[in-house]
Amino acid sequence: MVNITHKSNTLRKAIAEASVLVSSQDTIDAIVQQKVPKGDVFSFAKVAALFGVKKTSELIPDCHPLPVEYTDVRFTIKDLKVLIEVEVHTVYKTGVEVEAMHGASIAALTLYDMLKPIDKHVSIQEIKLQSKTGGKSDKKKYADKGLNAAVIVCSDTIAAGKGEDSAGKAVVEALEALGVSVPDYGVIPDEADAIRNAVEANTNAKNQLLILVGGTGVSHRDITPDILKPMLQKELPGIMEAARNYGQNRMPYAMLSRSVAGLIDNTLVMSFPGSLSGASEYMAALFPQILHVFDVIKGSRHTL
Repeated sequence: MVNITHKSNTLRKAIAEASVLVSSQDTIDAIVQQKVPKGDVFSFAKVAALFGVKKTSELIPDCHPLPVEYTDVRFTIKDLKVLIEVEVHTVYKTGVEVEAMHGASIAALTLYDMLKPIDKHVSIQEIKLQSKTGGKSDKKKYADKGLNAAVIVCSDTIAAGKGEDSAGKAVVEALEALGVSVPDYGVIPDEADAIRNAVEANTNAKNQLLILVGGTGVSHRDITPDILKPMLQKELPGIMEAARNYGQNRMPYAMLSRSVAGLIDNTLVMSFPGSLSGASEYMAALFPQILHVFDVIKGSRHTL
């Protein structure tokens, strides 16, 4: 199966639909009046849909087992057509569109099976995904906002030319993939004045986002959070709580990160770990949803 360990749990919803066409009004009347010899068509089909949703991963080879936390099955009659809607919710790393479609298809097959003794021309017309939310489908509303970012790597070793930066460049690449421009990238030593100057130079109208990469650990030279925190006008502790929680679920040392985040004027400033894995995990944990902060800032300005 596809690796989804890098993904975060989010609320994911899907609605699938299927349609079953019968050949006469007599069949529709039999369904409505519960006169189908095999029993109450809609009750049987609903139970079948629920089983179909739950057993999707057992029958579709590449589907991950996931916790189904809500399922609703709805039937509508329109002329000679029975429309089936199956809605599925989960809080997980991957979506439930296949589960919804599988449930709808099993419900349609159940209708076919129960109606064929009284109607030899029943046919399943269509099975399709009607809508889905969560995960990748939500990225469009966050990305491509015309934002500029600065990425500053804080490292004595790299600043002295004794090492190559991989973490900062990975952050730049990930930001650009989201449609965020990164006109400012640089490397500075782990020095208090250098960090202050970098923050002051990049928290302005030019850059809406500043990410300091490195210096978030516990060694005596790891001072980025100590310098940054007093400079924040409005700390946003939930950001780094989310990032550390994401990391802790993947490796046991994420709890040692002292990263901080907050606003300076209208610039979101965050400190990331200096390792490639740590910086990449923070990007995966926070983006693109963190970009919603700029909608909030914009909205608050309009209400002043």
